[in-house]
Amino acid sequence: MLTMLSTSTWVVLVIAAAAIGVSKTALPGAATLAVALFAAVLPAKASTGTMLVLLLVGDVLAIWMYRRDADWPTLRRLVPGVLAGVVLGAAFLHVAADGATQRFIGVLLLALIAVTLLLMRLPRPPQVQGRAGRAVYGTLAGFTTMAANAGGPVTTMYFLASRFSISTFLGTTAWFFFLVNLVKLPFSIGLGIIHVSTLATDAVLVPVVIVSAFAGRSLATRMNEKVFNPLVTLLTIGSAIYLLV
Repeated sequence: MLTMLSTSTWVVLVIAAAAIGVSKTALPGAATLAVALFAAVLPAKASTGTMLVLLLVGDVLAIWMYRRDADWPTLRRLVPGVLAGVVLGAAFLHVAADGATQRFIGVLLLALIAVTLLLMRLPRPPQVQGRAGRAVYGTLAGFTTMAANAGGPVTTMYFLASRFSISTFLGTTAWFFFLVNLVKLPFSIGLGIIHVSTLATDAVLVPVVIVSAFAGRSLATRMNEKVFNPLVTLLTIGSAIYLLV
């Protein structure tokens, strides 16, 4: 797989890997850009498998940086819905053709972007901590992250509704995705999504994730999200539309 990738593809993958690192330690919205970029240059299932390993590397760095900031009661309440969603996502990947999966990722990204933009315009986050809310958001988060590594906007809505501080939000998000991605790992191996070729690609990109994660942490308090978030949103919309063409 390494020798089959063009220089332009590697440039895109490096940018996407950098977005993963930054998303884990500073700006979660950057992860959606990484999903779109990976899916644009790799077959859909290969992009999902390659990304999962890089996401786990970013997760480990993030939980170390925010190790004292997770809200464990909230995480425990989400577990049943998330597990159900991961199983549904694995079933979807098993039956879906690669082209259909890529189109689905494009549609899913557009839908998730719409949710994120709606959330940004709400005067107050919705109350979603009830049993039904936990089931819906947990299942959606598990399904979207298993099928397309794109559960960020769903969990962002849920955690913002919990009114966490910034550090607690980042810490809870870090632990959530580390545990979810760990659960996804055996499913992905069993489905053949992760294999020797994807791991070889990961070996090249892991240093990019590490460097960008530390850079994101150091720049987290100085980044202007009012500029960065709209830029990420516009780039992601363009990438998602590209997947549908």
